[in-house]
Amino acid sequence: MSRLQAEDHRQNKGVGILSGLADWSLKRALSHIVTRGSLTVTTAAGRVLTFGDGAGQPVHVRFADTRAEWAFLVDADLRLGELYMDGRFLVEQGSLYDFVAMMLREAQNSTHPLIARVIDHIRTRLRIFRHRNLPGRSKTNVAHHYDLDGRLYELFLDPDRQYSCAYFEHPDQSLEEAQLAKKRHLAAKLSIEPDNSILDIGCGWGGLARHLAEQAPGGYVLGVTLSEEQHEYASKRVPGAMDGSLAEVQFALRDYRSLTGHFDRIVSVGMFEHVGLASYRTFFRKCAELLEDDGIMVLHTIGCSATPGFTTPWLDKYIFPGGYIPALSEIVPEVEAAGLTITDVEVLRLHYAWTLANWRERFMARWAEVTKLYDERFCRMWEYYLSTAEAAFRYEDLVVFQIQISKRNDIVPVTRDYIARSEVEQASKSNVERSVERKADNVLVG
Repeated sequence: MSRLQAEDHRQNKGVGILSGLADWSLKRALSHIVTRGSLTVTTAAGRVLTFGDGAGQPVHVRFADTRAEWAFLVDADLRLGELYMDGRFLVEQGSLYDFVAMMLREAQNSTHPLIARVIDHIRTRLRIFRHRNLPGRSKTNVAHHYDLDGRLYELFLDPDRQYSCAYFEHPDQSLEEAQLAKKRHLAAKLSIEPDNSILDIGCGWGGLARHLAEQAPGGYVLGVTLSEEQHEYASKRVPGAMDGSLAEVQFALRDYRSLTGHFDRIVSVGMFEHVGLASYRTFFRKCAELLEDDGIMVLHTIGCSATPGFTTPWLDKYIFPGGYIPALSEIVPEVEAAGLTITDVEVLRLHYAWTLANWRERFMARWAEVTKLYDERFCRMWEYYLSTAEAAFRYEDLVVFQIQISKRNDIVPVTRDYIARSEVEQASKSNVERSVERKADNVLVG
């Protein structure tokens, strides 16, 4: 055997040892997690590993190379998403969601390996330093996700572009109906009156602000956002009623910290996740400054029903830089420190899982159209985002908090009856308006 052949032999032997060790480690790790279901894993070396009891829909995944296996073993929270984006982790049978859901569901009954527990501990301790969103950074972080091509969101959101958790009055409700129900639910909790001034912090594409304008005839609604794309879209869709039947609506490209004046009502939906843990006190003190003494505020935010944790590194890197999901125990002290009073808390549990299931289904159905806007890697990134988020809301401790806040405890009714009554009234009013519009259309056609 020549020297060159001997060197090749040693290298191949080394690669074989590393590959075998990776496969052994993979089998050992997954066998502690997956005890139910049917999971097949094909390793880079071609070995076929099976896990679970064989029940349910089979899922088959494959690693394209040994380094991909090691990356998954050492830091799945970050690297699994990257491997999927790069085509180094592939789903051969079932869907990506099926795999992620199985892993999260089964992980509830398993203990983490030591290295994973150490990494989790470090990330939790560093969370306050990673989520310090000053005004400049906040705008950059918002642009990363919300200033994407608007046509992307049209492909999977409802026509009103509600990009937050819907409120499903029953699981089979359509996405459009559930998003409208969410707007009615929030409006009811705000207990809006004619001539009210309303502030929408993080107004998105303006759908909620437009709905609230219908509830406050003669009033004023200001929606603020840091997204240039959202501001442009919302500003082109300002309601035009001049007879006082709607509130005046204005959208501004502004940071909430720069606002002045006072408002009767404040609402913030899907924005608090971007505030940053270190800025919670600033946020609530600013809201206290802006809210009238007899005003009402409603905060709608993704939350954690368990103890404080950390944002998964993949989500922080690729989807929501600077984002953080709070525990209720992290919100309440800052509300109190601002001199505000919590008058109601509602925890929406599976609603966001159902919302994300709708988004994921629509996104996958429009895959070819998304690739005309972005490349395949972007599509896989978004599939991973929607799949993991849906699974997390089903099998982990993610929920949505709707927190009603005021400065006094006698501002809102002491029972919740008024919420249901308002929702019925809003629905009835909407039905009457649609009926009038249809009659007008028939007259014009005739």
